[in-house]
Amino acid sequence: MEVQIRLFATLKDRAGREQISVQLPDGASVADLLKAVGETYPALQPYLSSAVVAINHEFAFPEDRLRPGDEVALFPPVSGGEGDSLRPELVALTTEPIDLNALVRAVITPRSGAVALFTGVVRGEEGDRRVEFLEYEAYQPMAEAKMRQIAAEIRERWPLIHGVALVQRVGRMEVGEITVAVVVSSGHRHEGVFEAARYGIDRLKEIVPVWKKEIGSHGEVWIEGHYHPSPADVSS
Repeated sequence: MEVQIRLFATLKDRAGREQISVQLPDGASVADLLKAVGETYPALQPYLSSAVVAINHEFAFPEDRLRPGDEVALFPPVSGGEGDSLRPELVALTTEPIDLNALVRAVITPRSGAVALFTGVVRGEEGDRRVEFLEYEAYQPMAEAKMRQIAAEIRERWPLIHGVALVQRVGRMEVGEITVAVVVSSGHRHEGVFEAARYGIDRLKEIVPVWKKEIGSHGEVWIEGHYHPSPADVSS
């Protein structure tokens, strides 16, 4: 069978294209897929040992089997909708500036008395490097699914949380612009809002397939993480 594979971030740059294909026998595994990619596209071989594989918008592992028609994606470690009125939820990827006031309004309910908000912004300096701007890229269907998973994890860990919003910008962002926001509400400040917001951004950096390219005095470089998903990161 012919398997089409979407590429992101460093892998896309190394291959010089957004999609590649390999021929595999029926019933081939993810391990077989990676071996075929390395043999067919030698430029990608050095990156395959740390690459993440997704099948149909969920993390996949070496022993998992491929079926005809599966949507397959290959990417490096990663650097919406609404719930009911008492448990509002918003997850989104956007190219537009993030409106923090709108996000606060989106997560509060008549019972809410506390909101914790985390935002990330583009730094102008990174060590000894001067940054001019960043470009963010996402594997959109899977990114939105994993953001919903994070919202569910937050609610499981902190049952008194009311609303959750996770918004990630994609595209070009200048120094000082907001790149990501995590907003959580509850009845009172001691009911987990601070911890939930921290968990939300930490988890987003682990499992949501979003990458950034840094452009500055040093040229262009993809900034990639080190966290590699495990079966525990697959949504139930």
